[in-house]
Amino acid sequence: MQFIDLAAQQAHMKDALDRRIQTVLAHGRYIMGPEVAELEGALCAYTGARHCVTCANGTDAILLALMALGVGEGDAVFVPAFTFAATAEMIPYVGAKTFFVDVDPRTFNMDANSLESCIALARDRGLRPACAIPVDLFGLPADYDAVEKVARQNDMHVIGDSAQGFGATYQGRWVGTLGDITTTSFFPAKPLGCYGDGGALFTDNDEWAELLRSMRFHGKGADKYDNVRLGMNSRLDTLQAAVLLEKLTIFDDELAARRSLADRYTAGLGNRLNVPYVPEGLSSAWAQYTIRLPETIGRTDFRLRLAEAGVPTNVYYPTPLNALTAYAGNATAPRGLNVSRRLANEVLSLPMHPYLQPHDQDRVINAVLDSL
Repeated sequence: MQFIDLAAQQAHMKDALDRRIQTVLAHGRYIMGPEVAELEGALCAYTGARHCVTCANGTDAILLALMALGVGEGDAVFVPAFTFAATAEMIPYVGAKTFFVDVDPRTFNMDANSLESCIALARDRGLRPACAIPVDLFGLPADYDAVEKVARQNDMHVIGDSAQGFGATYQGRWVGTLGDITTTSFFPAKPLGCYGDGGALFTDNDEWAELLRSMRFHGKGADKYDNVRLGMNSRLDTLQAAVLLEKLTIFDDELAARRSLADRYTAGLGNRLNVPYVPEGLSSAWAQYTIRLPETIGRTDFRLRLAEAGVPTNVYYPTPLNALTAYAGNATAPRGLNVSRRLANEVLSLPMHPYLQPHDQDRVINAVLDSL
């Protein structure tokens, strides 16, 4: 059994993928070929965003967003402590200071009250609160209404880190239309993934979109030798765009399969374990299905029992960002990061992909229940 079965997806659509790839090989425009613009248009149509700007990966997308918003020296940027390192990784590159915010114990996403206390701390340290980066963890959109309310009260921007959340919705709006700029990743294991690295940014702001298009291509102006600003090399390969275009044609079906699997997990495990919570009015892309184990159960031994039963698992994430060596010394929420710390000790992700068969999911559910 695979934790994420990319081979099954590839087998399902191999002929169509081969045709897409052969088209790129035939025209030979491997950088910024026609499939890139086609993909950006398709992603705008899917999300309802005015602009989509593809780039090399989701981490670059965060850096590009910070650059476009003018975040820099003397600024404070606020990120959740319970997420992958990429969310915080780019902040020092623009010269800003990182502040780690705690998360909500039910959704695992940024806690607006913790954000507010972090903003006050940043002001006390003489910094300008510039930007909050809520994360749509495991595919569930953050509480954008609450985060944006705090941000607007403090003249801040909001960058939605939706590396895991593309395909999800929030109060009738698709991910891609939340916050000032939304970033996403097309890493192969994501709900919409390519066969390498890839990323994108979404915004309704014409000026920011123009900056992003320039900055991803060495700060170009009228052409690539007219460098009008500092930029970077972060273009999406044409081959990856071709793969994503084909995957987008079955994306809704795969999202439906993920929702069905999540419902089945919840029905089978919800009476015994703390299962994922989806607030009313939201839908998840179900990048992961993550349970919380009781404090009385040792996670390491529990995983070993599941492995012996042939069930793969993963831990996302075993350490809050503030406790990692690279981020030691960064500011943390004044009231602490207790929820982030507890989650890091208790979470466990189960196999989740659109091609997980019912009999295999039954094996997972039974193994989990038998191992409690």
